[in-house]
Amino acid sequence: MTFPSPVAYQQLMGNISEILFSAEQIQARVLELGAAISRDYEGCHPLLVGVLKGVFPFLADLARAITIPIEVDFMAIASYSAESRRNGVVRIQKDLDSAIGGRHVLFVEDVVDTGLTLNYLLRNLRSREPATLHVCAMFDKGSRRLIRTPIHYKGFDLPDRFVVGYGLDYRELYRNLPFVGLLKADAFSPGEGEKKGSSK
Repeated sequence: MTFPSPVAYQQLMGNISEILFSAEQIQARVLELGAAISRDYEGCHPLLVGVLKGVFPFLADLARAITIPIEVDFMAIASYSAESRRNGVVRIQKDLDSAIGGRHVLFVEDVVDTGLTLNYLLRNLRSREPATLHVCAMFDKGSRRLIRTPIHYKGFDLPDRFVVGYGLDYRELYRNLPFVGLLKADAFSPGEGEKKGSSK
């Protein structure tokens, strides 16, 4: 798929200081990940699981890059409190529609940073006894990691900066950008810093 050039996104580009990964770089990497997953899961009929909302562009592209039979399911989560979110403990608002006992599950993430929320969700899914449970993340902020979390398929490493695009948002905006860029410091609301991050 060919996307409009960054110039076409002028209403959003005003707050982007630098493009880190172009749409072309992202799509090329997604195709490589899809090929690797297709090879590794041949004959396994894997279930791809994503957490809404940020993962939807990546998961949609990845699913179309995988050439073997797959199924897709989603979870949605919310924080009990700011403290629980910092600890990675979340409330599951939408659980999987599919039973995963005995299934080969690939957990697909947009970005992994501290690893706390991801670790919490993986423990939850392991308790359901899948045959295998692996992680595929488009972006990895390894410098923010607080807990060891194996990533079996990875797109790109990200710096410890606030980035938007390709599903990553600031106040629900910028998810639709086909590239990933740095958000300008003056784009933040008063009291928010550009290193604001999640516990994912």
